[in-house]
Amino acid sequence: MFVAMNRFRIARDRTAEFERLWAERDTHLPGLPGFIAFHLLRGPEAEDHVLYASHTVWESRRHFEDWTRSEAFRRAHERAGGSRDLYLGPPQFEGFESVLGVEADGARAG
Repeated sequence: MFVAMNRFRIARDRTAEFERLWAERDTHLPGLPGFIAFHLLRGPEAEDHVLYASHTVWESRRHFEDWTRSEAFRRAHERAGGSRDLYLGPPQFEGFESVLGVEADGARAG
């Protein structure tokens, strides 16, 4: 399993707009090979921003990388730069490969 995250610092007075943009966005993710799940997470608040993370789960790093080179990726991100004033700096990407996991039924996964 591979987890891809982008962290965003969003101006405190623009969070509703940011969340609306994501809610209305066409993700192009369902049905892609290796795609498991997506979540937009709201994190801690600082004096000037709120931290968010987009979180996608993939069967493997290869599936994620294939998506980043796909037409679906280009379509999903074609309007990403249109609201730059929402962001306090560029997104910060972080990718993680699973080395250990525990399922709800107690089964262990790698």
